[in-house]
This record gives sequence, C-alpha cells and structure tokens, in this order.
Amino acid sequence: MAEKLVILSDMWGSKKGLWITSYLGYLQQYFDIQFHDTQQLSDVEPMVYTAENLYDAFRDGGRDYAVAQLLKKETKPAHYLTFCAGGTVAWLAAQQGLPMKSLYAVSPIDLPLEAPKPDCPVRLLFGGKDKDIPSSDWADKKSVSLEVMPQYGHELYSDEMVIKKVCLSLLEAAIHNKFQL
Repeated sequence: MAEKLVILSDMWGSKKGLWITSYLGYLQQYFDIQFHDTQQLSDVEPMVYTAENLYDAFRDGGRDYAVAQLLKKETKPAHYLTFCAGGTVAWLAAQQGLPMKSLYAVSPIDLPLEAPKPDCPVRLLFGGKDKDIPSSDWADKKSVSLEVMPQYGHELYSDEMVIKKVCLSLLEAAIHNKFQL
C-alpha cells in the first residue's frame, strides 16, 4: 500500500499554482496524495490580490484558521510536502498534534524558529535569495536538514528543475522506505 503524502500549496493556492500539477504528475503513482489549497484552508479573500495583501490576511488570522482546518481534515499519520505558507501551517499544526511522519517544506515563511520542530524528520529547502532562510546553526540545533539553492528566489518550487529534484528525493525515500529526509 502506498504511503500517504499530504501536499499543501503556497498562499496563492490553486489560483496561481499550475506548477503544482507537475508535482502531482511525478508523485501520484507512488503515493496516496491528498492536496490542500492553503488559501482555501485559511479562508482568506483579500479585496485586491497582491502578495502583500494575501500575506497580511494570512498572518492576521488566516494562518491560525488554516491550522485548525488542517487538524480537522488530517487525523492519520502522513508525510507532508509543503510550499511557502503551507509549510508554516503544517509546522504549526504538528505542534498541536498533527500526526506527521516527515515534513519536506519548500520556502516556508515565518517559521516559529523559537518553537520546537515537528517530531519527525524535517527537511527545509530555500532559494538563496529568500528572506526567510534560518541559520545553519539553528538547523543544526533543531536537527533539521537545511538546503539552500543559491541561484533561486522564494518561488523556487515552481521551477521545473527544483520540481524534479524534490520529487526525486521523495521517490527515493518511498522506494527505500527511508524518510530520514
């Protein structure tokens, strides 16, 4: 039986996320996939869709609402692949008891660096031009795998080369049943 993989989109959700279909295409035959649109989970609808307005709405209550919704929807242990705000939602939900086998978070925003990490293998991937990269000292202290791809920015997860890299890593873990990301 295939391992369950929960995928959480970035804060734009499926409105601006055609790239997510590439991940689904690579991974769906190897995992039992459940996709959640993070914007829908957070129930935010800014009047004008700009990155700043969406981020503000997410930060000002949407994030907490999304965490509560995820905790209601996902009650069985699963692996998580997340992007941007989805990584933050999964991280916070894990702190509140979300059963998580592993977390692969690409470009998570506003991680609560002072809080404990999820109780599972955690891998973080950032573009070198992202403003939210934690320090390598923090990653070492938290036993978190941290990778930075210098030539990319925050939305590196939408680049086909990065999509292939992330999917290959997950597929290798599934094939070898080793999720020590």
